[in-house]
Amino acid sequence: MQCERLIKQIRSWYIHVSNETMAPARMVSFIETHAEECHICQADPDLQKEIKKITELILPESKIPKAVRLQQEQAEMEKNAAADKDEESSSENDETDDVTDGEDGEDGEDYSSVDLNN
Repeated sequence: MQCERLIKQIRSWYIHVSNETMAPARMVSFIETHAEECHICQADPDLQKEIKKITELILPESKIPKAVRLQQEQAEMEKNAAADKDEESSSENDETDDVTDGEDGEDGEDYSSVDLNN
């Protein structure tokens, strides 16, 4: 964050939120309003990412807009599906490694070093 004014305001607003004299959603609204109007904030390329992080920390899950929650849930589901697919393909490779050579016994044990005289 490059705007010192916004940093000071966020600290002040956060105190109000922690004392429950300001709603977290209002704080996020104030941050977004300031960012839209401030020339320093408009030039800051990382500000939107930082606002998103603050929003995730400040707002409880139920207060995050439904559209944003749906996007997050969809992204998580796609990530889990990709992980499941990778897991399935790796388990298929493991099953093909269990094939034994004809030199070993039927159950896959090697009897070449067994002393049969005892």
